Amino acid sequence: MAWFKKERKPRSSERVKLEIPADAWEKCDECGHIDIKERFVQALSVCPKCGHHRRISAQEYIDVLVDEGSWHELDVKLRSADPLAFESYKDRVQVAYKKAGELDAVRTGYARLHGQPVNLAVMDFAFMGGSMGSVVGEKVARLAQRSAEKGIPLMIVSASGGARMQEGALSLMQMAKTSVVIAELARKGIPFISILTNPTTGGVSASYAMQGDVIIAEPGAVVGFAGPRVIKQTIGQDLPEGFQTAEFLVEHGMVDMVVPRGELRDTTAQLLRHMAGRRPVEAAD
Repeated sequence: MAWFKKERKPRSSERVKLEIPADAWEKCDECGHIDIKERFVQALSVCPKCGHHRRISAQEYIDVLVDEGSWHELDVKLRSADPLAFESYKDRVQVAYKKAGELDAVRTGYARLHGQPVNLAVMDFAFMGGSMGSVVGEKVARLAQRSAEKGIPLMIVSASGGARMQEGALSLMQMAKTSVVIAELARKGIPFISILTNPTTGGVSASYAMQGDVIIAEPGAVVGFAGPRVIKQTIGQDLPEGFQTAEFLVEHGMVDMVVPRGELRDTTAQLLRHMAGRRPVEAAD
């Protein structure tokens, strides 16, 4: 009767337990969406579900905007001093150097964008909140002067909490210094595109960040001088919904357009061609 019986043989499990490392996942700070880290990286740190733009480094913006291999750094030896002997300032600067690199809160250089020459400054929020001190003002002013002398368009990517209080009035003076040089660009008709990221506030928003011939903001970026809480306490009124966001500002004429991070490169390249009086790339021979 063995023909009608099924002999059961012990089976050895061939399944291998796959352990996914904890750092393989990313969570959106805005909507809580959890996804594979690689998808966030491919989307330039933009949430694939809600479109929230996470903060990225200065180097990542450089990689997004300029042609590969065309970036040349300028003024790499400028360092923050301690003119006021502010308590613990030297120590904080050293910590910032270790965290974000030794190029202070802004990186400046020249490169090409779709083959077009451009001078580019990119602020780094990781360096003391992107605060504008003497080094930031000097590097931006030098780059703008370079644009004025060579007739090369200027682009600045801003990300800042404002002026660096540890340098007092010397920090505030950078607003006037940079504004004077950028005014020279306007006089000579040299294009200046300003890109606002989250956040762009304080002295930076009160100077070069809002002086562009074209002002672009990333979606959801907070842009303003003082914070909403301070403004509300000052005027004694509730603020409109979405106040100080990029979308609110474009509706009220303070910003020209809101452009997702993945479209910044093509959009700015097209703007530079238009401002230089060149034919659009689609119509070129």
